[in-house]
Amino acid sequence: MGKAPGIGIFDSGIGGLTVAAAIRQALPRERLLYFGDNAHVPYGERTAAEILEFSTAITEALLSQGCRSIVIACNTASSAALGPLRAKFPHVPFVGMEPAVKPAAEQTRTGVVGVLATRATVESKALAHVVERFAHGVEVIQQACTGLAQRIDSGQFDGPELEALLRGWIEPMKARNIDALVLGCTHYPLVRPLIERIAGPGVRVIEPSGAIARRLAQVLEQHGIAAPADVKGSLDCWTSGEPERFTPVLNYLGLGRVEVRQALWRNYGSLELG
Repeated sequence: MGKAPGIGIFDSGIGGLTVAAAIRQALPRERLLYFGDNAHVPYGERTAAEILEFSTAITEALLSQGCRSIVIACNTASSAALGPLRAKFPHVPFVGMEPAVKPAAEQTRTGVVGVLATRATVESKALAHVVERFAHGVEVIQQACTGLAQRIDSGQFDGPELEALLRGWIEPMKARNIDALVLGCTHYPLVRPLIERIAGPGVRVIEPSGAIARRLAQVLEQHGIAAPADVKGSLDCWTSGEPERFTPVLNYLGLGRVEVRQALWRNYGSLELG
């Protein structure tokens, strides 16, 4: 018997594992196939054309492994590639990311919220559109955190250097009276304890992985492609970088022992999942 159809999840590196963990918890019967493009991290410093080229090749590779839906577990890739991917693969249900500005705007009491994101996300039309749609009457302070995703992807989750960097971004927001802080990159929840320590108890830190898992459940149900009740779920992982970097993150997120296999870029337009 062949393998059950799966759900493809991809990110520029390890950050999207925060989304995979939320999906695993919410949908334990699903077979998840995760790809981290660590060879090209951070996407936030790449051009939109590069990101779309990577994302298209990744989608094709995941579909070749039997995926029936795709989650783009990366805000930057969602901004650059979600629309074109839906047009190129009209038969595939996609779920993308967007910064959780809506719940922050709904919950703020001071009327001021902050967003930490990559440069590409801060400069994207997607973020501007979210702010325009959901943040009426609310001041949204957007901070491009250049290099943060790359530091996290290299295994830097704490320490004085990282703390000083985050303080330089967060403390000016606190001085402007934010009471909600949106994590606009899937890497950032991996340093959430440090961010919460700097932000303090008066600032609610918000990230959307749980909402993405709920949205995926709705999409699978709508398309009639949810896993049957008698199936046991699983998680397969690939990376174009160093597989050993995944181990501490998988353990931290409670995903347990998962074999992480090596993927190879033959060129920008061709990805081979070994």
